[in-house]
Amino acid sequence: MRKAPRTALALGSGAVAAALILSGCTPGGGDAGEDAGPITEEQREEALNTETELTFWTWVPDIENEVALFEEKYPAIDVKVENVGQGLPHYQKLRSAIEAGEGAPDVAQVEYQYIPSFVLPESLLDLTPYGAEDIAGDYVDWAWDQVSPADEVWAVPQDVGPMGNLYREDLLTQAGITEPPATWEEYATAAKAVKDSTGSYISNLGATQAGQMIGFMWQRGVKPFSYDGQDTVSINVNSDEAKEVADYWTGLIQQDLVSTDVDFNDQWYQGLATGKYAGWLTAAWGPIFLQGTAEGTSGLWRAAPLPQWEEGEQVAGNWGGSADAVLASSENPIAAYELAKFINNDEESAMMLATEQFLFPPQLSVLEDPAFVDQASEFYGGQEVNKLFSVISETVDTDFQWLPFMDYVYSTYEETMGTVIADKGDISAALDTWQDQLVSYAEDQGFTVE
Repeated sequence: MRKAPRTALALGSGAVAAALILSGCTPGGGDAGEDAGPITEEQREEALNTETELTFWTWVPDIENEVALFEEKYPAIDVKVENVGQGLPHYQKLRSAIEAGEGAPDVAQVEYQYIPSFVLPESLLDLTPYGAEDIAGDYVDWAWDQVSPADEVWAVPQDVGPMGNLYREDLLTQAGITEPPATWEEYATAAKAVKDSTGSYISNLGATQAGQMIGFMWQRGVKPFSYDGQDTVSINVNSDEAKEVADYWTGLIQQDLVSTDVDFNDQWYQGLATGKYAGWLTAAWGPIFLQGTAEGTSGLWRAAPLPQWEEGEQVAGNWGGSADAVLASSENPIAAYELAKFINNDEESAMMLATEQFLFPPQLSVLEDPAFVDQASEFYGGQEVNKLFSVISETVDTDFQWLPFMDYVYSTYEETMGTVIADKGDISAALDTWQDQLVSYAEDQGFTVE
């Protein structure tokens, strides 16, 4: 049996810190305690051949195509796909349905950092008795660790966001830069050359974008959060390494070499399309997104790994990604697990997610498939961008955890860190304020902070 790091994730503001982590459920969905055994093949066959209706909440567009493959294989199962919103609306409705005791789906898409918010109140089904451990080796290790931080398995990985550097080759060439910066020191030098020669910013640091900054910390080896699965958390957003990241970006921002525009709005889209930004430090989902946003710049962009803190290293952080979890309240947990597994683990379905919905895959089979990695992109000058990010995906640190209240973490980042970044202030000092806020909140919620 594969053993992941012995650290349980949990999340949920207002939750009692001493809440028990769900350790096992019977095939019928009831809590079976520590003695719950694996389901049998006879139980699985019976469940998949019994007339059943499942509800699946997801924001992935056209995922009905993958669901159709599942229904074709298991004609007794009818799946109702519902998009109840993305981001906060999705989670609000999911939590409301769980609390009400009715209306919750059988399977729900959940981003990795929010999985613990549903584990702590025992809202998710531990998939271990259903055979989830058997597919652990099908995924990059760090992605599997996001859904299985200890012995339990809380979801099936769907997509990930290993980070890289998308850049305008023409603008860098104009600045005399013929190769993408390999180190952060080189990146700072290039930022000045690009600004002096072209007037463009080498990149934008989204003022309120916690995911990007946390991804940079992840790459630097910062361990800002940890949780023991019970009542103890560790918060180190202002560690020496975190402040090294903060000081780096403070320097570039205060020299006006990097912009601090709020991202994912019309102004930011225009900046990508018009050359205001000569690059975008983003995740593996970024190349397709950029292709649709800056269509008129086709052929000018290239992709590279993130600059490194130490020359010769190959380390990446992650920004984004999600998984499909089975709700503990499901009356058909076997079929629900099989749906979550099939969508993300069946070879044809997983390839469709990667090549039709353009979700960057955590599945090793897709990451190694020439049909995926050998695709040459005209937008990126014929570069095999999927192959590059497939290699990058193998360099993400596996030992990264989340606090049991990431919703609060993100909201305070926007208020505290975002204001300082937008005002071109001292980001390192803002980390101290953010640290104090998070520690106070954790203690107020009954957690012990180490």
